[in-house]
Amino acid sequence: MACVTLYNHDMTTSIRQATVADVPQILAFIRALATYEREPEAVTATEADLVRDGFGPNPMFFCLMAEHDGVPAGFAFYFFNYSTWLGRPGLYLEDLFVLPEFRGHGIGKALLQRVAAIAVERNCPRLQWEVLDWNTPAIEFYRAMGADFLDEWRNVRVTGDALLRLAGVVKSGDES
Repeated sequence: MACVTLYNHDMTTSIRQATVADVPQILAFIRALATYEREPEAVTATEADLVRDGFGPNPMFFCLMAEHDGVPAGFAFYFFNYSTWLGRPGLYLEDLFVLPEFRGHGIGKALLQRVAAIAVERNCPRLQWEVLDWNTPAIEFYRAMGADFLDEWRNVRVTGDALLRLAGVVKSGDES
C-alpha cells in the first residue's frame, strides 16, 4: 500500500513496499549510503544477492521505496529480529537514506514513520537501528523523532578470517 504525502501543491512523496523491479535502485541507494558513510568500497552486495535474499519465498529483509514527484528519492531497509527478554519480535532498521537533493522535504521522516507503523502493525515492542557517532544531522533527526541513544551498549562484529576461526572452519595460522 502506497502512502502519499503532499508537501506542496506541485510535489508529492509516495512510500511503498519495494518489488523485485526496484533491486537496481535499491543497490544504487546502498552504494550512495556507503559513499556518504565514507566506505564506498565496502559494498560487495550484488543485484542477485538482493533478489535472492529479499524477494524469494522466505525474505530475509524488506525495503520501502520513497519517490518524490515520481523520482526515486530514498529507501528504508529493514528486517525482523527477536527479543528473548520480551518474547516478541522487534524491527531492525538496517538503512535509512535519502538522496541529498531530496533532503528537507520530510522524506526521511515519512520513511521512518512508515517503518514505525510496520513495527506497530506487526506487534513489535521496539524499533532499533544504529547511527555513526560523527553523523550529527542524523543524530539530531533521530533525537527529534524521540529516539533513545543506548550509549552503554557496544556494537560487536566478527567478520572475515576472524569469523571463520570463530566458527572453527579455519584454525589460527591455517591458510584457506
